[in-house]
Amino acid sequence: MNVLENFKNLFLEIWQTGIAGVNFTQIGLAIAIFLFFLLLRGLISKFILQRLKNYVAKTSNKFDDALVQASEGPVKFFPVVLGIFMASSYMDFDGKMSIFVDNVNRSLITILIFWLIHQIVEPITFLIKRIEELLSKDLLNWVIKANKILIIFFGFAATLDIWGIKIAPIIAGLGLFGVAVALGAQDLFKNLISGVLVLVEKRFKIGDWIYVEGIIEGIVERIGFRSTVIRKFDKSIATIPNASFAENAVVNISETTNWRISWMITLQYNSTIEQLKNIRDQIEKYITTSKDYKISESTEHAVRIDKFSDSSIDMYIRCFTMTDDWSEWLKVKERLAVEIKQIVEKNGASFAFPSTSIYVEKK
Repeated sequence: MNVLENFKNLFLEIWQTGIAGVNFTQIGLAIAIFLFFLLLRGLISKFILQRLKNYVAKTSNKFDDALVQASEGPVKFFPVVLGIFMASSYMDFDGKMSIFVDNVNRSLITILIFWLIHQIVEPITFLIKRIEELLSKDLLNWVIKANKILIIFFGFAATLDIWGIKIAPIIAGLGLFGVAVALGAQDLFKNLISGVLVLVEKRFKIGDWIYVEGIIEGIVERIGFRSTVIRKFDKSIATIPNASFAENAVVNISETTNWRISWMITLQYNSTIEQLKNIRDQIEKYITTSKDYKISESTEHAVRIDKFSDSSIDMYIRCFTMTDDWSEWLKVKERLAVEIKQIVEKNGASFAFPSTSIYVEKK
């Protein structure tokens, strides 16, 4: 009986002593409270957030959709933070353990606040309707990314400060390290600055067809801090440093208002003056009467006998199409080529080709 009594007393003593001064009753109660908040988190995720998503999906406003989607993570994290705080409140920690638990709660709340701010930065831009008119969409994405990085940095600094770690000496050390890195990373900063200039000047945007002579031609897929990703027409991917766009002329083909056709057709030297005039007038009439071409002061057309080449009389043709679609432009060019061929043949003339006459002297 004495043995059982001793075991009972020892068991109760250990139960009361518990862990770090917290008895097992308090630990059990704390676990139950935390599990309750975990269950609450599941209910919020399954019912409240899902119903909220369905509701905002019916509205035409993009802000509420983006806000609900962005805040989903912090909202799910909130019951966990609250559960840990409530559970720890029912446990009487002693000494350093109490300070440690208090710092954990402060850190979790700080992370929650900065996470929420980090997530709602992007949805807020939907409220400022004119911001995308002042800044390009790609530059706006850059600004959002930069703000998110700053928020993460300040959140990290605030969390370290809770634990007594001062951020100022770390920044000073990083500053000295940054000077050393900067000396060896001039190209990196050059590309970063060039990328900002590309976006500020709105040289091109994602989806544009651009051409840089001797470097690249293709469709812009992504504009990064250091480089731009371009999909070439053979469907391969090219990553070009942003400095290439700052130092070279960039032709944004997607911004072409009217595609130009500029040809030189060659006619044989035995063509008569009458034939040349008729061909010229008929080609010009076709261009000016067709709906395929834009005739205006800003898109002047020309059909003129240009010069006498070595083996041909050259006629210059220039006009601008109504379409700005590349595929349709090819069809317009094809129709013009067929029409020119018919006009030349109808007037009894022929196209010239490079030729050389050799005269043999008889002795």
